[in-house]
Amino acid sequence: MDILTGTIERITYQSEETGYTVARMRAEPDACRTTENLARASTRDGLLTITGELAKMAPGERVEVAGYWVTHKQYGKQFKIVDSKTIQPTSADGIRKYLGSGLIKGLGPAKAAMIVDHFGEDTLTVIEKTPNRLSEVKGIARKTIAVIRSGWEEQKHIQEVMQFLIGHNVSMAYAVKIYKTYGNEAIRQVTENPYRLSTDIWGIGFKTADKIAMNLGVDPGDPARVQAGIRYVLETQADDGHVYVPFEALVEECIGFLDVDPAAIPTGLEALVKAEVVLRDDDRVYLQPLYYAEQGIARNIARLADHRRTPPSTGRIDEHIGHIEKERGIVFNREQREAIHTSASQSVLAITGGPGTGKTTCVQGIVYLFTRVGGKVLLAAPTGRAAKRLSEVTGAEAKTIHRLLEFNPGVMEFGRDQDNRLEADLVILDESSMVDTVLMNALLRAVKTSARFIMVGDVDQLPSVGAGNVLRDMIDAGHVPVVRLTEIFRQALESSIVMNAHRVNRGEMPDTKNRNEGDFFFINEPDPSAGADRIAELCTDRLPRSYGLDPFNDIQVITPMYRGDIGVDQLNLKLQQVLNPSGSSLQRGDRELREGDKVLQTRNNYGKMTFNGDIGRIRQIDPDAQTVDISFQDTVRYDYGELDELILAYAISVHKSQGSEYPAIILPLYSTHYIMLQRNLLYTALTRARALAVIIGTPKALAIAVKNNQVVERYTGLREALGASIGDRTGVLPDLSP
Repeated sequence: MDILTGTIERITYQSEETGYTVARMRAEPDACRTTENLARASTRDGLLTITGELAKMAPGERVEVAGYWVTHKQYGKQFKIVDSKTIQPTSADGIRKYLGSGLIKGLGPAKAAMIVDHFGEDTLTVIEKTPNRLSEVKGIARKTIAVIRSGWEEQKHIQEVMQFLIGHNVSMAYAVKIYKTYGNEAIRQVTENPYRLSTDIWGIGFKTADKIAMNLGVDPGDPARVQAGIRYVLETQADDGHVYVPFEALVEECIGFLDVDPAAIPTGLEALVKAEVVLRDDDRVYLQPLYYAEQGIARNIARLADHRRTPPSTGRIDEHIGHIEKERGIVFNREQREAIHTSASQSVLAITGGPGTGKTTCVQGIVYLFTRVGGKVLLAAPTGRAAKRLSEVTGAEAKTIHRLLEFNPGVMEFGRDQDNRLEADLVILDESSMVDTVLMNALLRAVKTSARFIMVGDVDQLPSVGAGNVLRDMIDAGHVPVVRLTEIFRQALESSIVMNAHRVNRGEMPDTKNRNEGDFFFINEPDPSAGADRIAELCTDRLPRSYGLDPFNDIQVITPMYRGDIGVDQLNLKLQQVLNPSGSSLQRGDRELREGDKVLQTRNNYGKMTFNGDIGRIRQIDPDAQTVDISFQDTVRYDYGELDELILAYAISVHKSQGSEYPAIILPLYSTHYIMLQRNLLYTALTRARALAVIIGTPKALAIAVKNNQVVERYTGLREALGASIGDRTGVLPDLSP
């Protein structure tokens, strides 16, 4: 093979996922061994194009690449890389570019230039062997020297890890994470058991770990692989909402997925049971935390329901309701009065209803009643947005469940639990349909036995993103009192959004006659590509101009799928370009993040107290420190290596919009979304709109969504667990809806 040696002048493209790189290199003829004429292969600026998988490179870095020449139809002569290794730059100019490229956190272009101007070609030797000499440079403080010293050591090890990973056909995007997790032991740990990556490091799943393992020569039938594969299938099913998987279905899926001897699956499952990773309950196979969470919910509901209390007289409650109505200017309907009465007499209660049925007003009444008689009330919601909205409409403080339970990211535990319960006489949980099995168990075990617990939510919305379908299971089990709010209030009757949401929920087509003074509009646009253009126009011009809406804070595009012209990914690129086209930015593979961008957190990061679905704005990008400041409820700082947790949020999925309300939503609906065109998805999207809803797409796609009420059932055992824990105990009431 030919060998080229030279300096990287610029990176044209680099994929975080694969390491595939297109770079421009200035070759050193005397150090190259090649059959090609370098002068002919170079362009007018004297640069060569090199392509292939490379570890993270920085402009100014010297490399030696082995490979062969190819001719690209569009871009001409290129050098295709087969192998590579880095060589430290030797010229002052190369060192200046190398150090100033963001290679070392805390050392930007300006400081790099100062250091190289002082030490010249000896700069890297000084940093490597006598870093204290950096104090000779005016403006370089001791603190900066310490940062440079540690950063230099870290990048050397990261380079080794990257070279190792790329050599085994795995993404270079995870090299920093692997190094941060294992330090200098990274390569040894990965070599000994590559499958540990899938449990130790977020973002590296079984498939990535398996790819490394196969390249390392691990036998496909290795017990470690089988066990990791079973765990992966269970985790994937949990991501799809299932609390357990039937044994036969699990075995069948694992055999097909792992392509191993069928006998290996039960053996691997038995090993996972012994290791207390998995629990088998007859025909059901659970990840252990999900089993105990589900059982915990049932036990805690039974504990609360068993507490005997003397209910206040009906007349006394009616008297309090009269005071509330007079002081707040509220008139409660029969259903709301029933809910308030039941809250005073029962230990556990579920209140459910669609938009405009007065759930929040009902909560106001209950809060007022309990505080009027001296009770302490705590309000909670699953997301920051939902908690903020609950506070605004009730006038009482509401917190996210994590904040209410005083989550401590240092030890990854809740401060409030069965040993330190919440000081409250009543705990009200809003947007309960969003709460998954694990989080509901954490909340319930922290509610003291003498307190009341009320769940409020819309049972017809999409279930939680996490495993379980807790609110629906609670209601369907028949062991928890339920009040259903069905009457739509007069003010809500004037809203086409509310009326159309109820139509959709009943399986009826919404009224798509656009009215000038209306709050619901349907735009018939058959072409998805043209639909994307119309969405951009609505966000940038029509809605801001006609309604005074802010494109960032007031308008949210919600779409059923991630892929395609009208999916989350492509819409985000289009809307970023029209809403935030320029400014300080950073490149992460093939995506660009800019100051001012609207971004969404895609996982629960307990250390930062940011959670899956949180939306924020990028406030500052610091290339020297390699950090990004993002404002959510509070401002949170991310390292560059943590940015894979974030995606653009100009457009988000319907699932990610749960628990939030927006002044205006835009919802594209096309037949290309066919697999996701479901009634509860459309219903959930419409109920996110507070003042304006715009659907853009085709009548056919809208009709498909309305007619499709085939909700995918989740494997959950909560109904049976509630029956076993509560049964037909005296004092537990059936559905109390009037």
